[in-house]
Formats: sequence, structure tokens, C-alpha cells
Amino acid sequence: MYETRHQVALHQDENRQTGVDCGIKADTKGAMAAVHINVPANPRKALGDIGNVVGDRRKNIPEVPQGAKNAVPQVDRPITRSFNRSFGAQLANKGALQGTCDQVAKLDATGNEIPEGHPARMKSALNNQKVGATLRERRGRTLTATLTARSEAACGILKEEPLPDIDAGDSNNQLAVVDYVEDIYSFYRRSEVKSCVAPDYMSRQANINQNMRAILVDWLIEVHLKFKLMPETLFLTTNVMDRYLAVRSVERKNLQLVGMTALLIASKYEEIWAPEIQDLVYISDETYTHDQILHMEKTMLNVLSFDLCVPTPYVFVVRFLKAAESDQKMDMLAFYFVELCLVDYTMVKYSPSLLAAAAVYTAQCTLRPRDTQWTKLLKHHSGYAESDLMECATRMVRLHEKAKEGDLTVVRRKYSLEKFGTVARLEAPTLPSTISV
Repeated sequence: MYETRHQVALHQDENRQTGVDCGIKADTKGAMAAVHINVPANPRKALGDIGNVVGDRRKNIPEVPQGAKNAVPQVDRPITRSFNRSFGAQLANKGALQGTCDQVAKLDATGNEIPEGHPARMKSALNNQKVGATLRERRGRTLTATLTARSEAACGILKEEPLPDIDAGDSNNQLAVVDYVEDIYSFYRRSEVKSCVAPDYMSRQANINQNMRAILVDWLIEVHLKFKLMPETLFLTTNVMDRYLAVRSVERKNLQLVGMTALLIASKYEEIWAPEIQDLVYISDETYTHDQILHMEKTMLNVLSFDLCVPTPYVFVVRFLKAAESDQKMDMLAFYFVELCLVDYTMVKYSPSLLAAAAVYTAQCTLRPRDTQWTKLLKHHSGYAESDLMECATRMVRLHEKAKEGDLTVVRRKYSLEKFGTVARLEAPTLPSTISV
């Protein structure tokens, strides 16, 4: 059998220790056999013979007597001035202080043990904590840090105060995924491009126009409200519908079928209990059959390559409202502005994150006109300066004013209800004329 690496190394080491080379000899039949040599059981020298233990005569270091408890251990390393003055002194002081505190904490003057909870023992424990804090403070004051701080102060470079952590309150909430939330939204910002559509895709549709799309989205918002679906479902519905219309030509008679099927797909993705197909047939006044809806579902999913994990304005609105320290009324007002944008075709040119940031900014201008609207914290989490939001925010204000007298009134009626804070009845805000870059 072949020898293992450990056995080969062991044999080579034994040969070097004994000074005998293993030879190979042939037996009478020509077969090769290894010569076995008896070696001592422990051929290595003891550690005490190689000069690396305490008490080595070559270094004139006295041996530590056995039984000595508080003796400072000797370290076998080059002795330098910095070691003698700093590290060695710190080891000695730390050991002495720690030993003294422990002794006082447990023993009295006569050597008897102090019971737990005694005032003297509690006082000693407090002193021990103070000593530990002092040692940690000394270790933290490095020469490099001191010189760097002095240089920055001399050059007029002042470090900005760190921004508050908006996720600190959710540290115990596992659903908030505090450890990964920054990476998740960084991924959303990189991947939101694929969820956008060309702003002129309706020009390539021969049978439908943007007014028909607005009527369809307005109807879908009402159906979404009647079915009491999640808000994520509504935003994914419009996203699926726009992405399909951007690549496939649709006849006018099938436009409502596309919207219904998009709602069904989004419900299956976001909801626990999605609406049944028979319910969709009923709300369409039996314009389409069960088989037509299933066939359109297969077609749309194949065209979209089953890509439904896309960031919508909803995920960004939730994040930016958290950074704005909003209340329930501001939450409702921000979502009101975003849903107004869903109906208007001209707003598809804005990315989901920009729509969300502009909605939060417009809601702030409405409810907090005297406060600083776009703080450093919001700029950090959104990635937009206040000047980047003005165009989109101005369009939102116009949509809010037009909703009072337009034909498409579902969004306004929805947010005029008490459970939505009646935010649609608020006056349109006046955006600031001076913009901070």
C-alpha cells in the first residue's frame, strides 16, 4: 500500500534525526523491499533545549519560581525602547490594576471573602469598571488619530455629523431586514431602468391612444379599490400593462382584456388570495370569457419573460416617507400624488424613484410649508437634490388641480374618503421659488 503524506514526512524526519538513510535492496527474486530501521520513539529535542523558554542562560533571564501568582510573564521577543516604555508598562499596569480590583472585590482586609451584594464589594466592582474604561480610553488615543485631527482642523476641514439611522427603530423587526435594506434599495436603483418604458410607446399603437389608456387605468383603480387589494398590486398592474403595450400592438376591443389580465397577474404575485377569473368576467360585464383571460395571461407572461420582480414607485415611496419622518396624513397625500401620475400617460417618462421622491416632496410642501422640505437625509436616501424634483413636482401640482374638474375622478373620490385622510380635499401647494442644489 502507498504511504500517506504524513507517514512519508515522518520517515524523512526520522532519517534526518538519526543520520541513517533508508536504502532499497533487492531480494533473491528481484522484488524491491524497503529496509526498516529502528529509531528512537521520541527523536526530537525537548522544547527546553532550543533556547526559547523562560530561564534561558544565554539571555540571562532569571527563571520564574513555581507557585508565583502575580509575576509578570516574560515575553520572548526583541526588547526595544518602545516596548519597554509602552507595551510592557501597559501589560504590567493592566495586570496589577485588574488583580488589585479583583482582590478588593472579593476579599476584605483580613482575607475573608466578602459576600455578594455587600456595599464594599459593589463599590470595588464600580471602581473596576472605571479602571477598564480608563484603559480603553488610553488605547483609543493613538498618535495617528491625534495628528490627523490636528491637521484637518488646521486646514479647515470639518467632518460632517453622521446622518441618523432611519432603521434603528426596526432592529428587532425581522421583516424590516435592517442588515440588508440598504443593499436592497441600491439594487432597486440599479434595476429600475428595466421597469421603465419608452415615453412615446403609444405613438406606435395604431388602434389605441393615451386617452383610452387613462380611462382603463382609472377603471382599474376602482376595481382595485372594490376588491380591497394591496397597494403594491395596483402599481405592479400598471407596470405590467405598460410594458406589454410598449412591445405589442393591441386592438381597441382587447385593451380592457389586457388591463384585467395585468391585474390578475399582479394579484397572483402580490396577494395571498388573488381574485378569481370568474370575478373578472363578472366585472367586465361578460365581455370576455374564461378562456380568453387565460390565453392572454400566457401571452403576456411570455412576452415579459415572466419578469415580475421590478421596482415600482411603491417601494420607493415607503422608503422616502420613512426618511421624511412622516405621519399618516403625509403618507396618504404622497400616495395620492403618485396615483394621479398612474392615470396620466405623460408621467411614464419619469423613473419610479423620481416619481416617489417628487410625491414626498410635494406632500411636504403641502403639509409643512415652513419647514426645510428636502433635508440631507432625504437627499442621501433618494439620490436626488431638490432641483431634480421641481419639474416632476410641478406636474403633480397641475394634476392635483385638474382632478377637481376632470372626467377621470376615481383617484380624487378615493382619497376623499375618511379612511384615506380626505387628503384630496387639500389645496394645491405652492412650491418654493428658491431651490437648493
